[in-house]
Amino acid sequence: MLSSVAMGATEAHRSIEALWRIESPRIIAGLARLVRDVGIAEELAQDALVTALEQWPRTGVPDNPGAWLTTTAKNRALDWLRRQRMLARHHEALGYELEMEAPADDGIGDDLLRLIFVACHPVLATEARTALTLRLLGGLTTTEIARAFLVPEPTIAQRIVRAKRALSDARVPFEVPGSGAFAERLSSVLEVIYLIFNEGYSATAGADWMRPALCEEALRIGRVLAGLMPNASEVHGLVALMEIQASRTRARQGPDGEPVLLMDQDRALWDRLSIGRGLASLARAEVLTERPGTYLLQAAIAACHARAVTAADTDWARIVTLYDDLTALTASPVIELNRAVAIAMARGPAAGLELVDRLVVDGRLAHYHLLPSVRGDLLARLGRRDEARREFERAASLTQNERERRLLLDRSEHVVHAVDR
Repeated sequence: MLSSVAMGATEAHRSIEALWRIESPRIIAGLARLVRDVGIAEELAQDALVTALEQWPRTGVPDNPGAWLTTTAKNRALDWLRRQRMLARHHEALGYELEMEAPADDGIGDDLLRLIFVACHPVLATEARTALTLRLLGGLTTTEIARAFLVPEPTIAQRIVRAKRALSDARVPFEVPGSGAFAERLSSVLEVIYLIFNEGYSATAGADWMRPALCEEALRIGRVLAGLMPNASEVHGLVALMEIQASRTRARQGPDGEPVLLMDQDRALWDRLSIGRGLASLARAEVLTERPGTYLLQAAIAACHARAVTAADTDWARIVTLYDDLTALTASPVIELNRAVAIAMARGPAAGLELVDRLVVDGRLAHYHLLPSVRGDLLARLGRRDEARREFERAASLTQNERERRLLLDRSEHVVHAVDR
């Protein structure tokens, strides 16, 4: 039943936009199962959206707008299938219509889960997976995605078009992968979600230190995935990690948007509800496995910070042990750099600097701004201020984020006058 009073175009469009952000992933997922093509599924869903934009300002928003959009989109899909049947008379196409009420049984039975695995398929480059995931699962427009990543809109549009074409050309099945490929594909899914979160948490470029909207989208997708895969330890580990990190959002920026580092944050500003959700997800992840994965271990490290009432209360010995376990699972030099920081906090700056200097010789982080930033901090703590100043200046030259560059230059200016710790 439709609302009895027609609404203004602006109000209707605002309602439709909010609804679309919530409903579009499920609608596109259902259509993709039917037509076996993500690109066509999105086009059909967009047709339903256009119809709503045309009709609802005149007729009012339906009592059940999600069901209205779903039914309209399915009708578009039926029309498309009938056209395909008439054009090709393909035996497989004849069977599609029969699937309208019966999802394919792959042991999961959820279209949305299939869509997540398709959008994050390894056949796509990481940038393409990220853009397509935000478009199909986040409901973001091309303009919003381009703005979030500071990339020209045509570039994002091209990535999305090419991604959908690549999936079609590769005949990627609309299904959750079998046991043989499952671990690799899940790893790709989690990587994409965390990449989106990290871009929001510490923007790689531009004038903003954070882009909280991206964190929120990544968390939303992560929570959906956790609901669809309740027995996957690493999924819960990733959600725990994002929840705990997101809890610091208000404390990570000063009144003018300037960065505030972890050890300097006002912990009273941390969101205790978000921390509670994170710790609950962490506990769930730990129950599900005897061999913690990388996201679970990172979440456990974040939990050590969350449980510390003050920075001085941080259990650095425990964090070092967790980083030891994490390093054994991954050859990531970034993880090794973080481990060096933890060791410096637990055993003193000289011990940390020894490890950081090995990474300098290693060379894999030669263009990573946080390597000279960490080295500068350790040198300053050791009283080697001129060297520290040069390291902060080098770090500032490597970052593309304007807020972070200003922070590093400020540290360079102040290090000479700092009091020995």
